Amino acid sequence: MAANTGVNYEQAGDLKFGQVGIANLRIRELDPDRLAEEMAERVRRAPKLFARAAVIVDFGGLSRCPGAAEAKRLLDALHGAGVIPVALAYGTREVEALAEQLGLPLLAKFRAAYEREGEAAAEAAPPPRAVEAPAPAPAAAPPAAARAEPGPIQLQPVRSGQQVYAQDRDLTILATVGAGAEVIADGSIHVYGALRGRALAGASGLTSARIFCREFHAELVAVAGHYKVLEEIPPELVGKPVQIRLENDKLLIEQLD
Repeated sequence: MAANTGVNYEQAGDLKFGQVGIANLRIRELDPDRLAEEMAERVRRAPKLFARAAVIVDFGGLSRCPGAAEAKRLLDALHGAGVIPVALAYGTREVEALAEQLGLPLLAKFRAAYEREGEAAAEAAPPPRAVEAPAPAPAAAPPAAARAEPGPIQLQPVRSGQQVYAQDRDLTILATVGAGAEVIADGSIHVYGALRGRALAGASGLTSARIFCREFHAELVAVAGHYKVLEEIPPELVGKPVQIRLENDKLLIEQLD
């Protein structure tokens, strides 16, 4: 029987990308040294993407909120690994108090999702009980059917440093996405030219969103926060028409016929 080496192959932190392209590091194991080593490896593999990248630290995957000293050690370790922690992820009151102690803001990794949850909670709240039953009101006319709005269509190339975002809709680009550019959609993304920058679909958490492109050279692609960088892409898919989708929380990149 093989000896148990005690090696833990599970990563201590899951890195995802949120609505504005800021990385969200969800801590699954509070081990600053290990987390720093994993982050340093990401920076080594893709320095253009991760070197000095802004990171939101999310303690929602832990059974307890760490103390200020523990959290400060982690933030210092991440700084040493080459990224810049800029905020804590929205969470419990303990996390809010910790953010105040550390002098950091609270940010939602998928802000639109949190906003929708808040709206749903408000709608679900029971109305106040009336003291007296009012006289019956005349029946209101049924609301007109809402017109479905198409997602934005980008006709011009998206150049380096530019960002295009489609809120609550799909995004269609009839030109190229240049290196250093970023296209984001809460729905799916369709690129009818070369995709060389970053594409983030399902930015508010929609796991059924997809990315389609005619010529694949992307620096980074993500669906509902699950991402891959170009260095992780099989060479035979580079330059090909592909679709990117999620299956069982794994990002799949498939060549289109």
